[in-house]
Amino acid sequence: MDLAKLIDRYNSLGIADVVDHEKFNLISIVHHSTKIEGSTLTELETRVLLEDGLTPNNKALHDTLMATDHYAALLFTLKEAKEKRPISLELLKEINSLVVRNTGQVYNTMLGTVDATKGELRLGNVQAGSTYFPNYNKVVPLLNDMIGKMKDLMNKPLKQSEKINLSFDAHYNLVNIHPWYDGNGRTSRLLMNYVQSFYGLPLAIVHNESKPSYITALNESLEKNDIKFFREFMGKEYARLLQTEISRFEEIDKPKRGRGFTLMF
Repeated sequence: MDLAKLIDRYNSLGIADVVDHEKFNLISIVHHSTKIEGSTLTELETRVLLEDGLTPNNKALHDTLMATDHYAALLFTLKEAKEKRPISLELLKEINSLVVRNTGQVYNTMLGTVDATKGELRLGNVQAGSTYFPNYNKVVPLLNDMIGKMKDLMNKPLKQSEKINLSFDAHYNLVNIHPWYDGNGRTSRLLMNYVQSFYGLPLAIVHNESKPSYITALNESLEKNDIKFFREFMGKEYARLLQTEISRFEEIDKPKRGRGFTLMF
């Protein structure tokens, strides 16, 4: 699997320039990222919500708000990336604040109040399943270390493969620092998209149906202290997306069997 060649093929076909393709891709990102976090909206319901502003019947308001928040956060993230805004703690907090703008809570802790809707960092310890994340007092040092390393790399002339790995690595590191009480997964996937957009790469999607493998890859890399397991998973997800898009686009140019399209009334 050569991701660099797939990206070159993707770009040579001009897929990103097709009318409505970008919006189609963005809505798909929102759908899968929120679905991973428990949203009950289908992809069609997400599309109608974001394109037409029509809310699905008999679905939780929280799920609708999660989708609209994520879409706003995604648009903001891509705008900042295209404008080459440097990665910073403030940028990460702004992205997270948008992710949970209408679903975030206020947490009262022994150390103070945390308003999640403002992107404020956690002041307590958290876990997901059997995974314990770093102590709250290590969050800022870890974030600053990650941001410093990302800045250093992004100031260098990276190869295509290095740019791809940087986007995956940023995703992995942020989700495992787990700086916030909510929205960590969604914000981490947006950080991955930020790096990809910064370099003009196609945007990756972690598909909802891949969630078990996604969690396994995160845990395996963490347990074995080796990023390769997560890189391999994301590489397969990325290749799958690119190959699907390339196949769909190439199908447009193939001669149609039979008489082709005819008007019907």
